[in-house]
Amino acid sequence: MNFEFSEEQLMIQQAARDYAQRELIKDVIERDTHAIYPTEHVKALSELGFMGMLVDPEYDGGGMDTVSYVLAMEEISKVDSSVSVIMSVNNSLVCYGIEKFGTEAQKEKFLKPLARGEKIGAFLLSEPEAGSDATSQRTTAEDKGDYYLLNGTKNWITNGNTAGTYLVIAQTHPEKGHKGINVLIVDRHSPGISVGPHEDKMGMRSSDTHSVMFNDVKVPKENRIGEDGFGFKFAMKTLEGGRIGIAAQALGIASGAFERAVKYSKERKAFGTEIANHQSVAFKLADMAVKIENARNLCLKAAWLKDQGKPYGYASAMAKYYAAEIAMEVTTQAVQIHGGYGYVKEYHVERLMREAKLTQIYEGTSEIQQIVISRQVLSEF
Repeated sequence: MNFEFSEEQLMIQQAARDYAQRELIKDVIERDTHAIYPTEHVKALSELGFMGMLVDPEYDGGGMDTVSYVLAMEEISKVDSSVSVIMSVNNSLVCYGIEKFGTEAQKEKFLKPLARGEKIGAFLLSEPEAGSDATSQRTTAEDKGDYYLLNGTKNWITNGNTAGTYLVIAQTHPEKGHKGINVLIVDRHSPGISVGPHEDKMGMRSSDTHSVMFNDVKVPKENRIGEDGFGFKFAMKTLEGGRIGIAAQALGIASGAFERAVKYSKERKAFGTEIANHQSVAFKLADMAVKIENARNLCLKAAWLKDQGKPYGYASAMAKYYAAEIAMEVTTQAVQIHGGYGYVKEYHVERLMREAKLTQIYEGTSEIQQIVISRQVLSEF
């Protein structure tokens, strides 16, 4: 076992940390308060190569490994998960899905602009009646010969309004159930697409989350990824990698709150000494540190398995489940350590607590991760 990072991985981690601590921090409270999309920050991350960091340089990506991605995601998420989720969706779901399963023509046309950050991608799976049950797709892609006719509504879409490229999961053969689902690459500006209002969310408020409606949208058949009926398998395989990104995000939220709690505990005095010297606070910090380290190791193991070309679905489910659960716990304790100051925006931890909650919900709820984990456990013993 080797717990050392390479020089390149450490450089990527430092670059992400520097940008987050120097630039993201400046306007994060204002953007959260007013739900302002981080246009300039996304542009800056594109210039740093972080919007397509996992993509092969052949397709204008950074060619970085998944461990580097986890390190960068953690540092960005310590400060602002609204930005890191934009980065995660573009990398883990959209770029990965096209690079792994797309044709050379699709990679040339769609992947390269996404990897460069010239366009942003969105992954359209959830529907009003299909969240955790991804098999219940009501959006239809009717086969019209040389094109599909797309109709339906997608919910909770990150990058829903700013994306230039959509990956849309839709049902073509209802009689086949999940084996009749396809995935289509859709130009966001195609006729017949309308975007709903910006969702007024509890956390991650400056990322743009919208419903997206399709009304007789024509999608060329060459925009289908994989064989007819490959869509559900595509979604599940892609989400396995996406969960590594969200696990790293949850880890970053937890570690960001923890670092602030430690700093505050060394400054705040009560009963004649810094509160860090009180066992009730010190033991909270000890528990937080252990849980964060556990989450980090789970994230890095899943990333390492992916980089080695080994099966990683079980590990990514474990990482996502545990990191999300401890993110909620650690941020809540960070607020508690801050006392009344933790309840106001100036000290950031209340925002981190709000952001932590979503990591238990999207890209597979904690309950879905428990299903994935338990099935694997029961199949092995």
